[in-house]
Amino acid sequence: MDEEYDAIILGTGLKECIISGMLSVSGKKVLHMDRNNYYGGDSASLTPLEQLFEKFHGPNAKPAPEMGRGRDWNVDLIPKFLMANGSMVKLLIHTGVTRYLEFKSIEGSYVLKGGKIYKVPADEMEALATSLMGMFEKRRFKKFLVWCQQFDVNNTETWNGLDPHNSTMQQKKNGRKRQVYEKFGLDENTADFTGHALALYRNDEYKNQPFMPTVEKVRLYSDSLARYGKSPYLYPLYGLGELPQGFARLSAIYGGTYMLDKKIYCDPSYATDKVKKTGQVIRAICLLNHPVPNTNDAQSCQIIIPQKQVGRHYDIYISCVSNTNMASPKGWFIAMVSTTVETTSPETEILPGLQLLGPITEKFVTVSDVFEPVDLGTESQVFISKSYDPTSHFETTCKVRTCWRCTSEARRLPSTSPRSLISPWRSKSRRPFRKGVPPLTTTTKHSQSVA
Repeated sequence: MDEEYDAIILGTGLKECIISGMLSVSGKKVLHMDRNNYYGGDSASLTPLEQLFEKFHGPNAKPAPEMGRGRDWNVDLIPKFLMANGSMVKLLIHTGVTRYLEFKSIEGSYVLKGGKIYKVPADEMEALATSLMGMFEKRRFKKFLVWCQQFDVNNTETWNGLDPHNSTMQQKKNGRKRQVYEKFGLDENTADFTGHALALYRNDEYKNQPFMPTVEKVRLYSDSLARYGKSPYLYPLYGLGELPQGFARLSAIYGGTYMLDKKIYCDPSYATDKVKKTGQVIRAICLLNHPVPNTNDAQSCQIIIPQKQVGRHYDIYISCVSNTNMASPKGWFIAMVSTTVETTSPETEILPGLQLLGPITEKFVTVSDVFEPVDLGTESQVFISKSYDPTSHFETTCKVRTCWRCTSEARRLPSTSPRSLISPWRSKSRRPFRKGVPPLTTTTKHSQSVA
């Protein structure tokens, strides 16, 4: 075993595995360790189902026999979908990690309005048929979307009288005049739906800011939707835990060179004296034997509950996957409800989400502290990732610009066509061995196993 490494990485969460893969591709020698006997850290997918019960209910807890074979379950610990044209997918394609993964499009995205669930329109036909907006409001909203697509900050002719440096989305502040929602005549409900279901903001603070970031987010949603049609979201078959394992494979394939300067990369749990607590997140993993009601029996979906709909400061997120995502046995569904904790009764805060799920067979609730590093780590050479937020997508979680810089001088990696990311039902076997891809070897304190 090598005794000298350029970087030591503690924890096999997705962020840490991305760093590990990028450094290895750049020619660095990396030692990557984890205290758990499984990959993924907080972003793991637990399998078999017995592992989930033992984690939450103790070593003797067992699932009911009617829940099927334990190996057919892959239960994520955090809810995250990938935006089809987002930075995470671009990173997967750039690094070639898509060679080790297969994805399926999420069947629909939904939003709560006035106590009812509405599907976010995925095409022009759905937009015309939806009762989310009135007929005249649909026309105004269409004009807004066309303006977002055509807007060019370098071409004043596309501004339509709105200044990207001074105009906000809605609220008048600091002397800024014309607001975007006001300009297009969009009502409060449409503004709520746009900001939280399309632009994916967690609260309404964005309305006070210049509108350009919101336009870019709406454009990203539209571009992602155009890729695969049903919804803008993708999900890896066999669970979110496949993502960190994919980057771990990348790290294993590429060798490094010897250097003396060493850096440590880790998640917050490995360096408690170098992080600060910034809040809490509550997540409820719910096992269901039926689809989420009012979603047209969707086998996978996302529901966003905008904070105004339930009198909160932050949104509530619901994600659901099933057998079509290789995450559960046929007829079973895994739903997760999550939000930022605002009171001393966290579980009460997610009740609006839990009530939308219908009967729940099993529920596993965690309240996790959210940490971020107290400094950039340039002096101590200890680089710490931030904790995962409660959102059900990656757009607020993984900022991959630093990862691109890691590979700025690296060798060229094979690319993958974006269209090849989506996989049909092609095999009932679990994690088929792919030609040319070495198996992952996991070493723990007590055992050694091959995945």
